[in-house]
Amino acid sequence: MRLTQIAWCALAYLCIGLGIAGIVLPLVPTTPFLLLALWAATKGSPRMAHWLYHHPRMGPYLHAWHEQRAIPKRAKIIALGLLTSTWLILLASGAHHFLLVGMATFFIGAASFIVTRPNAYADQ
Repeated sequence: MRLTQIAWCALAYLCIGLGIAGIVLPLVPTTPFLLLALWAATKGSPRMAHWLYHHPRMGPYLHAWHEQRAIPKRAKIIALGLLTSTWLILLASGAHHFLLVGMATFFIGAASFIVTRPNAYADQ
């Protein structure tokens, strides 16, 4: 395996890890990292790209975005819930009001993007 292929595969694995983290962490998006992982994997290892695209957990996110430019409804609900709970935790912990306003602004932007994407057909 050439060094460039190893680098592409390393980027793909890093993005897969970040995508998996994004399933449970509100500030880490899932779909963009999985899309980046798929793109890097196609350059480093077509076998890895095939595995990722057909993975039972990660594949549906990629299919929904690739075919419909959509985010699954369940993923939207989880993301919005995590954004809200994170902001409420910051509020309850006595975070500075500048941080609260900044995070609210960021979270509203992220939530707006999420909500304005269509639901995946399978979810409707």
